[in-house]
Amino acid sequence: MTTLYPPIEPYHRFHFPVSDIHELYVEESGNKDGVPVVFFHGGPGGGTDPTHRRYFDPARYRIILFDQRGCGASRPHAELTDNTTWHLVKDAERIREKLGIDTWHVFGGSWGSTLALAYAVTHPDRVKSLTLRGIFLIRRAEIQFFYQEGTSWVFPDYYDEYIKPIPLEERHDLVTAFYKRLTCGDLAIENEAARAWSVWEGSTSKLIIDEGLIARTAGDAFARQLARIECHYFVNNGFFAWDGWLLDEAKKTLQGIPTTIVQGRYDLVCPMKSAWDLKRALPGASLVVVADAGHSAGESGIVDALVKATDRVAAL
Repeated sequence: MTTLYPPIEPYHRFHFPVSDIHELYVEESGNKDGVPVVFFHGGPGGGTDPTHRRYFDPARYRIILFDQRGCGASRPHAELTDNTTWHLVKDAERIREKLGIDTWHVFGGSWGSTLALAYAVTHPDRVKSLTLRGIFLIRRAEIQFFYQEGTSWVFPDYYDEYIKPIPLEERHDLVTAFYKRLTCGDLAIENEAARAWSVWEGSTSKLIIDEGLIARTAGDAFARQLARIECHYFVNNGFFAWDGWLLDEAKKTLQGIPTTIVQGRYDLVCPMKSAWDLKRALPGASLVVVADAGHSAGESGIVDALVKATDRVAAL
């Protein structure tokens, strides 16, 4: 089974102002003269990690990672002002232009798949290929399944912990109830809600529950950026014009772009129906269903499929 490439360090790191408020962390690693690839991380609000460099052959790729607005090493932390899908699409274009790149491969998982698709339908002429994992289209049914009722039937014990900060009378609309607390201005209340939200995601992301992942998602800084930014995007329907907009636009715009979809069969954060719907919209795409995986990009079968995909498209 294919594994991640060895750890590497960036050869270039910088902060890039993209507005009067926001300054992004950007890094490059791998081969300075290699084929460019941009990595769109999850969340929204998840941030990058050194492991993310390792899905790409460093001898062949010029690997560009950046922390999206409000998360990771970007500044200010957990900021919601001027933080929408379309700001992030413009940010990616600014980075491409700043680095003097004409076209690049685009890689994204979970929310990163959403952003990758939004970028690609806006700038299809800049995209050499799409490698997507754990497809998330920010449709209302997807949000309801994970944050309201669906995944709760498989993880009822963890779900009870997730909903603890929310009074019984508000539990009919958990996303709205969490957003109220995550933006209330009382740091203690915000942090309690953020931890519950983030740990729910960490608890359900792998086929086999990973206590280390749960502990990492419980950290205050990570939980705050993830919960506030995710909830902000979800109450605003991803800032798309209508429910299902992204799938509709992908079907119209992306037929000619080489696309690989990698999906865990037992993904309960972003269930396989969205990957299946995207494959039906893009019949030319390759869909790899990993039989023994959930949502996490770190599960061995997902790693195997993603690294094989990036190796394959490097020559395009």
